Amino acid sequence: MLSGYNGKMLFVNLTDQTLTEEPLKDEMAQKYLGGYGFGARILYERMPKGADPLGPENMLGFITGPANGTKAFFGGRYTIVHKSPVTGGWNDANSGGFFAPEFKKSGFDAVFIKGISEKPVYLWIHDGEAEIRDATTLWGLDTNETEAALKKELGDDKICVSAIGPSGERVALMSCPINDGHRAPGRGGGGAVMGSKKLKAVVVRGTLPVEVADADRIVAINKKLAACMVGNPLAEAFGAYGTGSSTGASALGGDSPVKNWGGVGVKDFDEAKANATSAAVWDSKYKTKQYHCSNCPLGCGAEYKVDDGRWPIGETARPEYETAAAFGCLVLNSDADAIFKCNEICNRTGIDTISTGMTIAWAIECFENGVLSLEELDGIELKWGAAEAIVAITQKIADGEGVGAILMNGSRSAANHFGKGHEYLNTASGIELPMHDPRFAPGYARTYQYDPTPGRHVKGGLGMAQMMGAPIGPKHDYRTTGYLDVKLTAGTEITNSGGFCLFASLLAMEGELNQYIEAITGMSFKGQDADEVGMRIFLMRHAFNLREGIIPKDLTLSDRAAGHPPLSEGPNAGINIDTERLRDNFFAFMGIDRETGIPTKSTLKRLDMEFLIEDFYGEK
Repeated sequence: MLSGYNGKMLFVNLTDQTLTEEPLKDEMAQKYLGGYGFGARILYERMPKGADPLGPENMLGFITGPANGTKAFFGGRYTIVHKSPVTGGWNDANSGGFFAPEFKKSGFDAVFIKGISEKPVYLWIHDGEAEIRDATTLWGLDTNETEAALKKELGDDKICVSAIGPSGERVALMSCPINDGHRAPGRGGGGAVMGSKKLKAVVVRGTLPVEVADADRIVAINKKLAACMVGNPLAEAFGAYGTGSSTGASALGGDSPVKNWGGVGVKDFDEAKANATSAAVWDSKYKTKQYHCSNCPLGCGAEYKVDDGRWPIGETARPEYETAAAFGCLVLNSDADAIFKCNEICNRTGIDTISTGMTIAWAIECFENGVLSLEELDGIELKWGAAEAIVAITQKIADGEGVGAILMNGSRSAANHFGKGHEYLNTASGIELPMHDPRFAPGYARTYQYDPTPGRHVKGGLGMAQMMGAPIGPKHDYRTTGYLDVKLTAGTEITNSGGFCLFASLLAMEGELNQYIEAITGMSFKGQDADEVGMRIFLMRHAFNLREGIIPKDLTLSDRAAGHPPLSEGPNAGINIDTERLRDNFFAFMGIDRETGIPTKSTLKRLDMEFLIEDFYGEK
């Protein structure tokens, strides 16, 4: 077996309460690396076409990457995979903290769970052993309470827990598991899938070593990366203030969406309000200590203590950029205590902050324009910037009470329920958009709409590079984007599937992540070979959607996000994005037919994916 892997996967059937171990073959590791690379191949092979996302046949995977459990910097993220109850297609989401390395050291590379338990259960994985345990007494607890109860029950403070809260138990489509109190694989309804299976938590503990091919080389790469971070403005900003280091500037400069994507920074959210949502301002008053995920030299997180304001919640986590924007400039709210409270509600009950903030923004615009009435919103006067109303509606969503039982399934579901308000949706194939505006970084339009996991800012392509100001040419020249879009996508597939944080790819020098993989696994991982692994992983996720009947014409992006019509003022004024050209350029270099979405036979042969030729062309 290659180094960096345990060499075995666990398959769990909650219906009949069985657990089965299977070997992880070298070929799988070499071709799909880990994370959602493994997940896409396993789910494509073992899930029946058309499976109900909330039914027993949907498989839920918790998967590590080769970097997890090693000394490689930034190697602390695990991935969950499943069919999404939000989009009806492929879904993956990843999370940092300490869960990933502990899972890896427990002796398994991945666990795949299907079926539905008759009663609440949790999965307990420890040092090569696994068992399904009763979680009846845990049902109803929030995520923090669940972790505390499990540590007491198992008599071990070093366990790591990925658990749903009450929102997941209610099968809210915006729900997600939470690990380490405030880390979440948040998007696409993973909490709802767990809740539908009566799976309260996956609990891991491991003391088994993770063997690597060249430990000295890993240390050497770590030193190079640490030296690269010294004096790096990006590293200094993120190390000091995390992802919220530029929240205010992003709102004013056009990166963050304002007023449900229909507003403009400065005009609708002035400099004073924007700066009031900055982590730098918050840290000076609330920060108690810095937070590092496992084996991270950066430490982009922080712990706060909030003892004042309308919601004195005590110890809490500093909201990330996406959360601060979703409960800040998106809804024209600059009250820090409201943002903190909404973040705490979401963390404890297990809800995705992006989708929650976006759904509230949709509801506000509907109310402001007379589409939703005060009665339909349970008497909550939901206006722009109304901090107390925003907190109140967030709590209703978390509790699944009244209108919250409608909104907890997301903005599209709510619009369908009420039969109105569709014109104010800002989604990609039904899932709410993240807090980076394609009108500012147009590459995100292609990623949001045409990545197999839609509506993600952490997927590859031109968008993130443009947003970060990388010198890659004019942002709004759509003629020759294909090659670099594919190249950057392949690289991000490697980052995510390898178990690395995206900060690694933002701060690393050329080729260092590939060097890490070589040092960890012992396999050659250079240049075109590495690119082909990334492309293969992308196409495996894409193939899952094709099998489910999802083709390019079915993939949507709301008009506002693409500048249709364009804004008349502000930094993104006059911009409308040629999403079809971006798609066509990307598909051409990826080797995908733009109408059917089917990869060409030559592409599938080159990437050693001939089994898909039989599936899509009927040829062996």
